[in-house]
Amino acid sequence: MQINILVFENFEPLDVFGPMEIFLNEADFQPRLFTLSNSPLVTSFREIKLQVHPLRDIDPHQTLLIPGGDGTRTYVHDKDFLQELQNLAHQAQYCLSVCTGSALLAATDFLNGKRATSNKAAFNWVTSINSKVHWQPHARWVVDGNCYTSSGISAGMDMTFAFLEEIQGSSAAEHVAQYLEYSRIKNPDNDPFAVD
Repeated sequence: MQINILVFENFEPLDVFGPMEIFLNEADFQPRLFTLSNSPLVTSFREIKLQVHPLRDIDPHQTLLIPGGDGTRTYVHDKDFLQELQNLAHQAQYCLSVCTGSALLAATDFLNGKRATSNKAAFNWVTSINSKVHWQPHARWVVDGNCYTSSGISAGMDMTFAFLEEIQGSSAAEHVAQYLEYSRIKNPDNDPFAVD
């Protein structure tokens, strides 16, 4: 399997590196990981610089992961970026978003009619982007068909473990969690940061 991670200026590092660490530590899985963007060099929030692959170099029919971060506030208005994202999301075998990455998906038509969630601290902003999405205010992560969306930042790791469990089995997910000394939230409805 190939994991295509669409990055952009001012993305949240843990949204990318948390799932990457999980994927890379499942010995039988060993996906190829590609960070991709329209720019050859992308700078994250807290100024981590990544050299990335151009969009034309990847197989779009693989798994797509979209991080969140402060940059989503800009890219949610970038028509060219959103068109690329829409094309990638519709072609992907699976589409995963972390935190406010779901805002970017919501700005396309990909989440229309789907259940989804996002960072609860930014929930009002994210949900204002598209009323055709069935937003879930109490969810650590949500699965709707081939689409996974997660709540804020660290929730992306719990979502990634759930995804890994679906495609590789529970023992694989448990082995990686044990190796990383990570205490998983296994119930997607256990959302300690939900706002009433």
